[in-house]
Amino acid sequence: MGPKGKAIYRAALEHWMTEREPGGPTGPGATVFIGTKPTMTYVFQVVAQLNSGIAPVVIRARGNAIGKAVDVAEVVRRRFLEGQVTVGAISIDTERLTNREGRDANVSAIAIPLTRTGPGPTAPAAPPG
Repeated sequence: MGPKGKAIYRAALEHWMTEREPGGPTGPGATVFIGTKPTMTYVFQVVAQLNSGIAPVVIRARGNAIGKAVDVAEVVRRRFLEGQVTVGAISIDTERLTNREGRDANVSAIAIPLTRTGPGPTAPAAPPG
């Protein structure tokens, strides 16, 4: 990706993250926005939200981060919480944004909702006595 593409993506990501309201259009739940951090950072965020009882946890990404969002969902589903998570209706979209140079740019977006269906985290056993 060239400098223009990076500028468009950065501007779109900043716009997208600041335009959302808490809870967002999906209602109650948590949203994890995928960006440039390592994949496992987002995996741990999603697992922590699911373990806290929040449902659904929506993984959102744009542009080049869409592949990483799918990776995060698959690692959570197949390695960390195997058999305990269901994937909801995945939504894809194209958003038309204006970059800093005044040009319109189409940016693809994805939202992947995950809900915990299996047993939650177990409480520690009470000490004897």
